[in-house]
Amino acid sequence: MRTPPVKKKLFWPILWAIALHVLLFALLFVSYSHTPDLPPSRPIVKATLYQLESQNKATSQSAQKITGEAEKTAAKQFDHEQLEQKKRQEQEAAAKRKAEQERQAAAKKAADDKKKAEDQKHAAEQKAAEQRKLEQQKAEAAKKIAADKAKAEKAEAQRKKAAEEKKKAEEAAKQKALAEQKKKEAEQAAKLAAEKAREAARKAKEDKEAAALAELLKQETQYQRAMADKQAEQDIANINDLIIQLVSSHWIRPAGARNGMQVEVRVDILPDGTIKHAAVSKSSGNPAFDNSALAAILSVGRVREIQSLDRAVYEKTYRQLTMAFRPEDLGL
Repeated sequence: MRTPPVKKKLFWPILWAIALHVLLFALLFVSYSHTPDLPPSRPIVKATLYQLESQNKATSQSAQKITGEAEKTAAKQFDHEQLEQKKRQEQEAAAKRKAEQERQAAAKKAADDKKKAEDQKHAAEQKAAEQRKLEQQKAEAAKKIAADKAKAEKAEAQRKKAAEEKKKAEEAAKQKALAEQKKKEAEQAAKLAAEKAREAARKAKEDKEAAALAELLKQETQYQRAMADKQAEQDIANINDLIIQLVSSHWIRPAGARNGMQVEVRVDILPDGTIKHAAVSKSSGNPAFDNSALAAILSVGRVREIQSLDRAVYEKTYRQLTMAFRPEDLGL
């Protein structure tokens, strides 16, 4: 503990002692000035002097006692003030330490939160990149499967067509052989008949051959037409499936898409399969959903298989095509 300075410690006791002495002397002076004149009396003077001496001694003792008490009080007061000041300093130091600890804890928490957010962002970006790569691989695999399927179906159609043509040729040869046999029989029968009968038979034979040839040509034309229509329908079905697969692989459905929505898009396609133009013909009411459908169609760019179609089939089916998009599927 710090000891108070001596001057400050003795100032108030000395001041009190001086004040008491001045007060006592003033009282003595007033008392002496009001005392009546009496004949000298030596014993009385001695008593008075003794009494004054006794009073001065008591006054001095009282002043010393008051001075000591004042010093003790001042010391206690100073010690109390020093203790209060020390408490305040300790409280301020504790508050500063607590504030610093809280600041450091907040800074550490902010750094941890920032690192956690950065880690989450990095993980999300990595997951998105992996998802995009997986979707691209799926799209490429689907495209290859579709191409292999179209190639296999085309080869199968050609094989069937060749088999049908071979069967038809064999049937024609058989019919021709049968006709030749009948012709020979007719010729033999005609030789036995009279000239008139031979003439009539020849005419009948010619009529019959003409009718048979006309019927054969008619059947051939109908067959070829039916085969061409069947092949065209098959080609259209294959190309429709291919278009749906291509558009689906490029279609990114927006987050706001929900079941029940439908947008119809009119698509203009050139003879070589290039997508020339696409426009919404019937909106779903959701611009984001409509724009996603347009973007998916335009991303396809070209459907090369269309250029292998007959011109009439292209004009009828693919010059202008309408596609319907729904969140769960799309169709032609």
